[in-house]
Amino acid sequence: MTYVFDPAPQASLAIKDSDQRFPIRRVFCVGRNYGDHAREMGHDPDREPPFFFTKPADAVFDMPEKLPYPPGTSNLHHEIELVVLVGKGGVNIDKAVASDHIFGYAVGLDMTRRDLQAAAKKLGRPWDWGKAFDFSAPCGPVHLVSETGIINTGSVWLSVNGQKRQTGDIADLIWSVDEVISIISHSMELAAGDVIMTGTPAGVGPVVSNDKITAGIDRLGQIETILS
Repeated sequence: MTYVFDPAPQASLAIKDSDQRFPIRRVFCVGRNYGDHAREMGHDPDREPPFFFTKPADAVFDMPEKLPYPPGTSNLHHEIELVVLVGKGGVNIDKAVASDHIFGYAVGLDMTRRDLQAAAKKLGRPWDWGKAFDFSAPCGPVHLVSETGIINTGSVWLSVNGQKRQTGDIADLIWSVDEVISIISHSMELAAGDVIMTGTPAGVGPVVSNDKITAGIDRLGQIETILS
């Protein structure tokens, strides 16, 4: 096959203790999937079904030492998330066997241009400009599920310049990882290489250039970057 120009490089993530990499196909993000975060954003988590937005595959990349501050915003927010990597696809997956489709997990950040997202919400428009920009989803290395086991509980936290901002537990997800996998697969076919960002706990807030972000999840270690 001949292309009119060279195709873009395959987006991928490093796998812990391996020379192999995880190729990224699509990125699904679950909105407001912790009750405390839903409430801090002015919503009732007990009355809303799950909803999703997406990011481009190349928005996900290995956590850099320095993360570029994006253009077009004066209100960039941090969001720590458990990232689920799909290793086996399927349709209409039952939640009872959803964990069989997990390849591994990673610690990730859903960086958000909150001012642009808020403007889009007010006008009833898509969130793309607030969520799907370049370098918006830096992630730590992929940890194989065969080594971590299934992650249904565990501390989630994020600090900025040593000050704790976000704390939560995977057990507090409104829609569990298994449920999310099942729900997505009933709307479209999941495939190996798909990435699911599962939501963030309360405490989201602004960061500025030269801030140091440190975040971690039990069994997955921690990540760190400095905004440049």
